[in-house]
Amino acid sequence: MSTDRAFWKDRRFRMLALAAAAAAFLLAVTVLGSVWHDAALETDFSRKNLAPCLKYPFGTDWMGRDMFARTVAGLSLSIRLGILTACVSAAIAFVLGLSAAVMGRFADGAVTMMIDLVMGIPHILLLVLISYACGKGFKGVVIGVSLTHWASLARLIRGEVLQLKASPYVKIAEKLGKGKLYIAFRHMAPNLFPQFITGLILLFPHAILHEASVTFLGFGLSPEQPAIGVILSESMNHLAMGRWWLALFPGLFLVASVLLFHYIGQTVCRLIDPGSVHE
Repeated sequence: MSTDRAFWKDRRFRMLALAAAAAAFLLAVTVLGSVWHDAALETDFSRKNLAPCLKYPFGTDWMGRDMFARTVAGLSLSIRLGILTACVSAAIAFVLGLSAAVMGRFADGAVTMMIDLVMGIPHILLLVLISYACGKGFKGVVIGVSLTHWASLARLIRGEVLQLKASPYVKIAEKLGKGKLYIAFRHMAPNLFPQFITGLILLFPHAILHEASVTFLGFGLSPEQPAIGVILSESMNHLAMGRWWLALFPGLFLVASVLLFHYIGQTVCRLIDPGSVHE
């Protein structure tokens, strides 16, 4: 018994250590990208189209811009935008999911219809339409990503709340005359915290990836900004000339960041839910 307990304790420690290392890497990229924003825009035609080397690990582009600084700055922008939109989406999901289950059948039906509508439309199409309607740019991307990523989490929270409504302590609170809002925030919200935190973290990679996708398609951030989507879109015109580094390193960094956020979310889910740590 003690051996098994030590094994699971050691496994939880390793999971936590790896998640902390992943979070530290993402934080470092975010901070360095903010510091290197001006360096990512600096042009020098005397060093244009240089292949990766010791001085320029990711090479330079056709304007002589350092691709390493440009990649880190673009990824930092994507991470910050992803965190902002994921927080907004998670807040929308929490409010709608909670209200759907505690404010009567009409509210439940309205929220369910909204969830089905958002999930029934192809995700990237809805994101492009909202972003374009809001004028594209930073504002359009924030609004578009925020309004298209809440549905799955809202459905999960609604299902959890429906189960909580049948629990004994909620029934007792209702018989004691407690109001619906009191029961929702006093008895239900604390039990929804693990699902909410896990869902919030797992929204980060989706928001980052979809921001990069809509920017790559030309409906997102402006070309003047060093965003990953802009970098990848511009690199498509130069791949045929053998400048593979313009797309390879930014693409790898984007995929790595998405996978790290996903791993952190899965780790938090397993650490919060004791039953899943043995899986």
